[in-house]
Amino acid sequence: MKIGVLAAQGAFVEHIAILTKLGVEASPVRLPAQLAGLDGLIIPGGESTSITKLMDSYNLTEEIRRLAKSGLPVFGTCAGMIIISGRLLDGNGVRPLGLIDIGVRRNAFGRQRESFEEELPILALGAEPFHAVFIRAPFIVEFDKGVEILAKLPDGTAVAARQGKTLVSAFHPELTSDTRFHRYFLDMVEGKKPD
Repeated sequence: MKIGVLAAQGAFVEHIAILTKLGVEASPVRLPAQLAGLDGLIIPGGESTSITKLMDSYNLTEEIRRLAKSGLPVFGTCAGMIIISGRLLDGNGVRPLGLIDIGVRRNAFGRQRESFEEELPILALGAEPFHAVFIRAPFIVEFDKGVEILAKLPDGTAVAARQGKTLVSAFHPELTSDTRFHRYFLDMVEGKKPD
């Protein structure tokens, strides 16, 4: 199995480290040719405006959209969730790829100083709560039929979801030692979880 991690900007090194720890071939993606032969793609957290500008500059945007629409599993974390969302409710120039039928709000919890961590119950990952790290995080404001909400904060705010072969989280699973969220994505790639 070969998983690409978009390496335009953001926490791509941390994703590659977790995938390598899980015994998966992981490679940085900076150019369209590096998308060839991938079994899945992760779009990491970072700064969504910068990432989308770099994606456009290196002609990655349309190729990622085409591959995802053709069935390539894609996992977006934090800024990655913004980039692959269906609708961005406070756009600021970012045009999402439209890969999952959710509407999101950027920096929904506030600025850097409002970043926080939370123990989240995520049934898809098992009984033990997942330690979620939120850094200038977005959240899911609305979602369409067919989207499965995987995690919510105690106040009911949706922060992780799946639709078919697309997975998103508002938090940074790559910044913890818990590999369960990445394993969940790898199971999706292998077709072990129902679509």
